[in-house]
Amino acid sequence: MAHPNEDLVREGFVAFGRGDMETLDGLFADDATWHAAGDNLLSGDFSGKQEVFSNFARVRELSDTFEQEVHDVLANDDHAVALVKVRATRNGKDLEDNQVIVFHLDDRKVTSAWLHSYDYRKSDEFWI
Repeated sequence: MAHPNEDLVREGFVAFGRGDMETLDGLFADDATWHAAGDNLLSGDFSGKQEVFSNFARVRELSDTFEQEVHDVLANDDHAVALVKVRATRNGKDLEDNQVIVFHLDDRKVTSAWLHSYDYRKSDEFWI
């Protein structure tokens, strides 16, 4: 039996993959923050659902194709950690990168998340 926060994070990845913003809206706290390391068009600190979801929308706008394969999710009462393989194409370039996303959760809502790419340089070059 999976931890409820594992289920929540997995549900979020499925919703993102479908472009289901209504479901994502229910999974994130109104004042959620998203922190993406790197130096590219998607990196930075985003505060509140509007900024976070605008950043999510940019992923789709900037890529020709984008998919996330969730390798595993580890969770407890306060955190979940997702191990993810990202594949994307953009302007004739290909990206395949492993990511770790650390989620802080409170009352079954994502309150903050930190995204880390395995290869920041490769990711930055792709999203620049």
